[in-house]
Amino acid sequence: MDVFVIEGGRRLAGRLRVNGSKNAALPLMAAALMSDQPVVLRDVPDLADIRNMLRLLAELGCHKTNEGGARDVMCLHATERSNSHARYDIVRTMRAGICVLGPLLARRGYCRVSMPGGCAIGDRPIDLHLRGMRALGAEVSMESGDIIVKAPPGGLKGATIFLGGTFGSTVLGTANVMCAAAVAQGKTIIESAACEPEVTDLASLLTKMGAKISGAGSPRIIVEGVAQLGGADHTVIPDRIEAGTFMMAAGITNGDLILENCPTDALLSTIDRLNAVGVEIEPIEILRPAGFTADPLRQVVRVTCGRVIKPVEVTTQPHPGFPTDLQAQLMALLTLADGNSVITERIFPERFLHVAELLRMGAKIFRQGPTVIVSGVRQLTGAPVMASDLRASACLVLAGLAAEGTTLVNRVYHLDRGYERMEHRLADVGARITRISEKDAGVAEASG
Repeated sequence: MDVFVIEGGRRLAGRLRVNGSKNAALPLMAAALMSDQPVVLRDVPDLADIRNMLRLLAELGCHKTNEGGARDVMCLHATERSNSHARYDIVRTMRAGICVLGPLLARRGYCRVSMPGGCAIGDRPIDLHLRGMRALGAEVSMESGDIIVKAPPGGLKGATIFLGGTFGSTVLGTANVMCAAAVAQGKTIIESAACEPEVTDLASLLTKMGAKISGAGSPRIIVEGVAQLGGADHTVIPDRIEAGTFMMAAGITNGDLILENCPTDALLSTIDRLNAVGVEIEPIEILRPAGFTADPLRQVVRVTCGRVIKPVEVTTQPHPGFPTDLQAQLMALLTLADGNSVITERIFPERFLHVAELLRMGAKIFRQGPTVIVSGVRQLTGAPVMASDLRASACLVLAGLAAEGTTLVNRVYHLDRGYERMEHRLADVGARITRISEKDAGVAEASG
């Protein structure tokens, strides 16, 4: 396993491009199972989760070729249908493996998907996914830890489906139901659908493939079933979580970053809270041809921060509320605020494993159930810390960038699931950060 070594206290300044969204790309890739025609996806990030999804798709008969040799472009073509079993060995490597369920059921009428199980941020049950499949007429059973879903003899039939759950709507559940409903007979109404931009992006791809979908991005999605879907060419939306992470990196280092391909329209709640903290995000006007309309999901913005970080209150919520995937990074920023901040986690109430590691770096944090009070300190101190999940890893990197001295972030394989070449990109804008092996880190720590 690799380790990041970060020499803190360096101001970030320069230009970064936000990559395509991992959380959007994974369901888009799974949707390629729904057609016999090629599906071309552009701006796909090179991440561990993407590579694992490619492995899973290959086992399911959907293979990838590079389109014109471009690194971030892939052509997916489902040419075989003999295997519809998403095995545990692959599904366990990424929670998003479950998003093949809807596409497989839609195209092949049968799927067997390993139960994903829980993870470090808490259990994420898939009962809402299965509720949606049953509502469309599918038979659902369990065998040896696998979920088996079969379409009825006459095929799936449209229905009105309520997808609200204890902690709100389900993004991947909405994606699965939307895919299955795309080729079901008749109309499907998905009520309490997830409103996340990644759901809208999937609807956009499915529409290009021939689906009839309206309302994506709202709590009610209407799908008119069609007989079959074809191929498509689609560009993945920018990663709003990566963009938010870089915004907070600029804030915690009192930096000055220009972010290209920035999805500001998907980050309004984040930008609101960052403005309250004292981080300024300003679109940069670029000369454009007459009549050209800028895409609010692909802006160029400048991110700066004053010397005083102000305390705020924030509660994570389903989109368009503040995203749970930026909660840990915001906490790192608020450890240096001038006063007490309050963070309440409403999506995954146990998502606080990064708190103990921030305490090791000198932060003052008190947790009571799903709420954390962060009392700002003047300085964090570098220390060896352990990453527990993807976003907690990013939190610790941000803390290390601002801390005095050396921070060693262990288990950065979590980061590789969601941030492409993070250490190189941060180094390009002034960070002193390197990746070394765990063995070398042990030697370095002992000699230090």
